[in-house]
Amino acid sequence: MFELKKKTELNIILFFSIFALASAFFIEYILGHKPCNLCLLQRVPYILAIILVVLFLIFQKFEKSIFLLLGLTFLFATFLSFYHFGIEQGFIEESAVCDLKKEIKDLSKEDLLKQLKSNSISCKNVDFRFFGLSLATINIFISLIFSIITFRIFLNYEKN
Repeated sequence: MFELKKKTELNIILFFSIFALASAFFIEYILGHKPCNLCLLQRVPYILAIILVVLFLIFQKFEKSIFLLLGLTFLFATFLSFYHFGIEQGFIEESAVCDLKKEIKDLSKEDLLKQLKSNSISCKNVDFRFFGLSLATINIFISLIFSIITFRIFLNYEKN
């Protein structure tokens, strides 16, 4: 019974990770909302989760370690999303990760044109909302839930 539950939860994580990435690409390429650098970084844990789950499904080994790695991955995603949320709300100052190129001291005409064409997106500007929440806010809750689930399975692994 517990074995079936673990596999089901891995499949849910796999499905949702694929869905989250597909949604991000849809919002970016179909709806035309450019992501900031933190938005792009928030995709990495989902990519890593897909890789980990697929590796487990193929090799059927190291299941307990997979749950630990997934828990750490989604815990990192929670902190990253919370950091992004803090920047959006103005609690945290934008960092070098956002790459706003604030230094515009001695730029030539060519450098200025390159900078204008690159069109950096500020991490504090929320360009897309879903049910009134930014995607970083939604990602906090999803990542936190997945990290709790995977850590719970990891900690209770030997008991079942």
